[in-house]
Amino acid sequence: MKLNIAIITILGAVLAACSLVGPGGNPSVPQPVKSVEINRYLGRWFELARYENQFEHDCEAVAADYSLRKDGMVRVLNTCREGGITGKRKESEGRAKTVPGSGNAKLKVSFFGPLYSDYWILDHAADYSWSIVGEPSGRYLWILTRAPKPPKKTRNMLVERAKALGYDVDMLRWTQH
Repeated sequence: MKLNIAIITILGAVLAACSLVGPGGNPSVPQPVKSVEINRYLGRWFELARYENQFEHDCEAVAADYSLRKDGMVRVLNTCREGGITGKRKESEGRAKTVPGSGNAKLKVSFFGPLYSDYWILDHAADYSWSIVGEPSGRYLWILTRAPKPPKKTRNMLVERAKALGYDVDMLRWTQH
């Protein structure tokens, strides 16, 4: 019994700490406006920019690979290089499930057992060449592209789209590839 109470207390503390991550860059995150064809979203994405966060601290050359699992969930494999683009490879594997009624634009992602986080595809290209991902608190933002170094015109357009979604683009941290 004491062990169960200790586990519940620890989980509560972890969840409370997660809510104190820091200021958000968007106090009013919009709902995703487009549905997502999961099969077209699968594959490799490169992180162009992000809001800095604890779990990607000191990461460059960030990529995410999404593939369909046999159980219908999405396999998530995040990789990065610590300290620079030639640094030690670091990876984290998780799983994601779509949220019913969201047009597949909202997912729940887990890297730690039963704990899931929100992953909202707020905007994406018709050809799935880029996407803007956030979550309800406004503390996290990712701008993803299919190419590690998209043209400057694409980069500028994505910054403007993120700004139009209400994000403080001055908080963006540009990922090196």
